[in-house]
Amino acid sequence: MSNHELFTTPGAAPIKAWVRGVPLEDEARAQLQNAARMPFIHRHIAVMPDVHKGIGATVGSVIPTIGAIIPAAVGVDIGCGMCAVRTSLTAGDLPTSLRAVRESIERAVPHGRTDDGGRGDRGAWHDLPPRVSNLWKQHLADGYAAICAKYPRLDRGNSVNHLGTLGTGNHFIEVCLDQAGQVWFMLHSGSRGVGNRFGEFFITMARDDLRKAGVDLPDRDLAYFSEGTEHFADYTAAVGWAQDYARINRQVMLENVVAAVARAPGVPPFSATLEVVNCHHNYVAQERHFGAECWVTRKGAVRAGLGEMGIIPGSMGARSFIVRGKGSAESFCSCSHGAGRAMSRTKAKRTFTVADHAQATAGVECRKDAEVIDETPMAYKDIDAVMAAQSDLVEVVHTLKQVVCVKG
Repeated sequence: MSNHELFTTPGAAPIKAWVRGVPLEDEARAQLQNAARMPFIHRHIAVMPDVHKGIGATVGSVIPTIGAIIPAAVGVDIGCGMCAVRTSLTAGDLPTSLRAVRESIERAVPHGRTDDGGRGDRGAWHDLPPRVSNLWKQHLADGYAAICAKYPRLDRGNSVNHLGTLGTGNHFIEVCLDQAGQVWFMLHSGSRGVGNRFGEFFITMARDDLRKAGVDLPDRDLAYFSEGTEHFADYTAAVGWAQDYARINRQVMLENVVAAVARAPGVPPFSATLEVVNCHHNYVAQERHFGAECWVTRKGAVRAGLGEMGIIPGSMGARSFIVRGKGSAESFCSCSHGAGRAMSRTKAKRTFTVADHAQATAGVECRKDAEVIDETPMAYKDIDAVMAAQSDLVEVVHTLKQVVCVKG
């Protein structure tokens, strides 16, 4: 039995929303209705329980299209997603104080942002590791050169120097314990500054193209590229490259986290190959649904095909989940990408204090200062309610609780 609710708007595609028991803000509902009015929506829009207002399209939406892609529905953090590995360590193997573990991870993975993301950015490599350089050359250099040859203005800022780095905002690295006391490493990041540049560039290009063509839109951020056009081909090449970058970025960080924890004092030798999950939640892909080939844009949603593994993180201090997809056709084989924000970053900073945050993250080795208040657990929806709302989309395989959290 499906958990979704059906919303209809005259002249628009239906909206199927898995939001029972979780809030759906009016602004998000209006964005969904605008997106549903686009003429190339295939069947319906699927809405995940972590849905909240985004730019153009809501975060937590699955938008299937035929003959067009909306760049803002993919967003600017192209390929953002999750990666996790189960290790042979157990809770009893970890030292009593985890501060040294956190500091070892922070030294191993550049994070944060300075110098406006420029060459001196502390969140970038300054002495490029050979592993990063080799992966760039093998998998990314040629594609990047081809994109920048056509659009030279995209070749600025850090690119290879961000590969294997965390970034800012809600990106994180965590050490977690599952329900059996097994230790996991989990992280969240995407295509970093270069993906952001690509996203912003093509979103602006789509707006300009439709403005010149005199096309009216319910929201200018729903500007799209039509399949068969030159800019559509350029965008799909760029977004595909950025998604590859994001996947490799997570792979490098996970390798470095494993090595960092192995170096931390008090941690015994261990293996980290038992289970690995690496999944996007901001991306577009060609898939077949309801008898037709279409472009599926998941903005804050994870693919959850039958038997496919995914990761649904809670907030700092809350539980996270390793899940197995049930292959729901109505959701276009999708599930939520997390808890979803319950309030803006600005409102969170106005509402909560450092003391509130410290209490909410008790037992977690993490930053407890004013700079991370916007990421405090109370700024997010209740992850348990989110999971209950999508019980027909995924089954929980592992339940994780973090004991160390490194924030970007």
